[in-house]
Amino acid sequence: MTAPTNRITFAGSQNAALAARLDLPDGPVRAYALFAHCFTCSKDIFAASRIAAALAAHGYGVLRFDFTGLGASEGEFANTNFSSNVADLVLAARWLRDNRKAPALLIGHSLGGAAVLAAAGDIPEVKAVAAIGAPADAAHVVENFHAQLDEIEATGAAQVTLAGRQFTIRKQFLDDVRGQSLSDRIANLKRALLVLHAPLDATVGIENAGRIFAAAKHPKSFVSLHGADHLLSNRRDAVFAADMIAVWAARFLDEAAETGMGEEAGVPAGTVRVAETGQGRFQQAALAGRHRLTADEPADVGGMDSGPSPYDFLAIALGACTSMTLRLYAERKKLPLENVSVEIRHDRVHANDCAECEGREGRVDRFERAIAIAGDLTHEQRTRLLEIADMCPVHRTLEQSSIIVTREAGHE
Repeated sequence: MTAPTNRITFAGSQNAALAARLDLPDGPVRAYALFAHCFTCSKDIFAASRIAAALAAHGYGVLRFDFTGLGASEGEFANTNFSSNVADLVLAARWLRDNRKAPALLIGHSLGGAAVLAAAGDIPEVKAVAAIGAPADAAHVVENFHAQLDEIEATGAAQVTLAGRQFTIRKQFLDDVRGQSLSDRIANLKRALLVLHAPLDATVGIENAGRIFAAAKHPKSFVSLHGADHLLSNRRDAVFAADMIAVWAARFLDEAAETGMGEEAGVPAGTVRVAETGQGRFQQAALAGRHRLTADEPADVGGMDSGPSPYDFLAIALGACTSMTLRLYAERKKLPLENVSVEIRHDRVHANDCAECEGREGRVDRFERAIAIAGDLTHEQRTRLLEIADMCPVHRTLEQSSIIVTREAGHE
């Protein structure tokens, strides 16, 4: 199933409407990430879209947007600078905070990598930052229009050609990037940092990765994007970068969750929390301790089929409990049981048509359980194991009447 993408807009630092995409996983969102694209690029550049899709497959919600005056965003690019880009990032994080959850992960590509390093200190919820092909200082971008520097200095502005497109660069842009001290911000990052860089990057040399890494304090990591170009134009390179970021970031996001600081800290033992995700009509995010699960309904009844249905979970409970009960019995009796598998079918049937439903009226729930038992067992042992299956605690719960007490949360 293709991960859902939402188109949104929010007001940027210069009050222009910025165009954004929010890529979401099929199931619950483990954390939100904010992605900053490269200089004069857009949110829809191959690297941004591929990395966002790959991260969504790992369970991340990813917000990517066009900086002021670029892509589908409004505003004048000529009036922007590095500082306004950083401010746009902070406002994008605010949108996530207000409408979903604040980003725990920042990802930036090229000058966007420098921007997330600069913005991280202004987004308190951020736990980890990943910089891809990033320059060690914002002024590195000036090399893109070095031939026009004299004209910009003399007249205050000049037309420069970047990636086949013309942009107006003003002197205020030069003054802004030259006045940045990115090394100080990196040294005081106080977040986990991952530096990803291609050794043969012809746009931003590998020495920039070395300077960023040297300026940062631990925890910090480096991943070589061997064979990749600066724009990660090869899909394999973009997906590799996303996979590395997802696996690396999980360590720090999970640590935050364990200390209660994460976005989705677990629930107490013995408690299950279920909440709507906002995706589709029925999708639910379930937390059982630290375990994350997704419940949904099939597509033919209006769901997205992104997880088992509630009755599927009930059948899973019966099947799992049955298998565990047989395993415990076999261990206690030292039976040569090699493997157990259980298939469950659930139906709603009329009591009059159900041979096992004597004394009941109306429609009843009927679970049919088929147990496959592997091992060098006698006929008597196999028969006894089938009898033991009826002693499974979930089996007994389903056959007996249960009491369900409902109250409004927060009102004991």
